[in-house]
Amino acid sequence: MSVNWPLIVSWLFLALAAGSAAYSLIVLFAVFRFLRLNRKAPAAPKFTPPVSLLKPLYGADRGLEESIRSFCLQDYPVYEILFSVREESDPAVPIVRRLQQQFPQVPMRLLLTGPPRYPSAKVHGLEVMMETAAHEILVISDSGVRTDTDYLRRVVAPLADPAVGLVTCVPRANPAPNVWSLLEALGMNTQYAGGVFSAWLLLGMEFALGATMATRKEQVRRIGGMGILGNFHGDDFVLGERIAQAKYEVVLSDYVPEKLLSDRNRRESFRHRLLWERSSRHSRPAGYVGQIFMHNLPLALLAWCFAPSGSLVASGVATGMVYGMIGACLLSRALVAWACAGPFLRDPSFRKYWWLLPLQDTVSFAVWLWAFFGREITWRGARFRVQKGGTLEPSAPRPSEPRQSEPRQ
Repeated sequence: MSVNWPLIVSWLFLALAAGSAAYSLIVLFAVFRFLRLNRKAPAAPKFTPPVSLLKPLYGADRGLEESIRSFCLQDYPVYEILFSVREESDPAVPIVRRLQQQFPQVPMRLLLTGPPRYPSAKVHGLEVMMETAAHEILVISDSGVRTDTDYLRRVVAPLADPAVGLVTCVPRANPAPNVWSLLEALGMNTQYAGGVFSAWLLLGMEFALGATMATRKEQVRRIGGMGILGNFHGDDFVLGERIAQAKYEVVLSDYVPEKLLSDRNRRESFRHRLLWERSSRHSRPAGYVGQIFMHNLPLALLAWCFAPSGSLVASGVATGMVYGMIGACLLSRALVAWACAGPFLRDPSFRKYWWLLPLQDTVSFAVWLWAFFGREITWRGARFRVQKGGTLEPSAPRPSEPRQSEPRQ
């Protein structure tokens, strides 16, 4: 008796699609539980210790001047802003110099770090800035992050509890005016955000997100200093992980900063997505395989495509089962996207371009599969191989490649 492999594969994909629909229900529950726990309007925080804002820069990212300006306008008693670049010729330098002149009342310092001592130049910059920082409380954010005036008050407030070691935020991605950036933003605001909420619900926060990390020098020193993050691409994830392992609480704030995405073309967008997927696969291999349940629509479509004509799956009750699962996946995906991008992130681009979600999900699934093959990534103008555990090993550079800005997103 021959084995009907197409039928088996079809049922396999159908089972995976059912699992992904169940995962979507978990995400929905997590989002609305988080919103319910944070539904009260936040009172003006009374805990406002002096803060050092750390901003590692590399190149003139999209909207960089306005993003930095938002940090200069904070409604906060005492804070300073430290910037790091590798060299004076960095395009971000004149932007910082200009803002220093425009906001003389805000202490701002620009540090030239020179060649990085770690594979992660960002961590080298953070280490230099931490050594120079005047205050115990550190707030670290990516270069493309833009905020409101109450940002510092909101993200620093949970640190009033000594048991809290780090505060982090889910950002709202703001796309550049091209389709590839828009697809990335849809993925971040409807898929990536959902993954954060499901982890928050099921496991608790045992990681951090680079859009915002508010912590203390004490916690960073206890885990071994910034330098221990220098060999990782996902340094933000590892910082939160190490602080959680040191028995401190990592808090997910309800504040939503805005993250401006770069104006990437198709090739750059795929490379940027692949960078994060390969980093995740090699640092958390079991969790990466589990991400298959984040791809419900592609799984349901594959189940339908593999259903052979005249088989049990292609006839009778089972046919309704396949189409019912496709419908369930479409509905659950739409509900998760709406819950993340709507009530929580309040993403205006989602309201206009929600119909691109099937394309975004197809691209996301393709990149997820692609990341299983190969280890090489390009990050901030340099090439690396991702090793077991997520550490980086420099690869031989390509002389013909131009210097590019690869912002942390």
